[in-house]
Amino acid sequence: MAIIRDVLLGLGLFSALAGSASAGMLNPGDTFPSWQLTDNSGTTVSSTDLVGKTYLLWYFPKAMTSGCTKEGDGLRDHNDELTQLQVTILGVSFDDPETNAEFVKHENFPFRLLSDRDHQLATKVGAASFSLQPVAWRVSYLIGPDGKVIKAYSSVDPAAHAEEVARDLKALSQK
Repeated sequence: MAIIRDVLLGLGLFSALAGSASAGMLNPGDTFPSWQLTDNSGTTVSSTDLVGKTYLLWYFPKAMTSGCTKEGDGLRDHNDELTQLQVTILGVSFDDPETNAEFVKHENFPFRLLSDRDHQLATKVGAASFSLQPVAWRVSYLIGPDGKVIKAYSSVDPAAHAEEVARDLKALSQK
């Protein structure tokens, strides 16, 4: 199964075969589910740690694959701008913490990557439709200090996502 998944990922076909993330997505104003996940350093991180903060939770299919690297690098390259907009960036995949640690080190990410190994959060927020799905769909959420969804991104372009998030945050701050 892993070989088939890797081939499909390499061809960019897995997302098309796996279905659509948008059906299970949360909407702006919805309360984001409580969660507790392990980061790339083995530390437990939870939604309660982030109460009072705005954060971007971006699901990515697989560490160190081309699209995920492109998306992560974009967020890394826009990290200073997003930090100035008072956003904490957290990536999430089904990879184990050790694999995510390699990804962080290899790409020099200034943010943590979390492991959703049991896929529980992913199935609640539309990043997976079932608990045995081999990789997450590429979806993101901006979550406000009150734990509510500010913006849901169901169709993420890895090359443009960081700029899209920055643009949305600037627009929200002007309201």
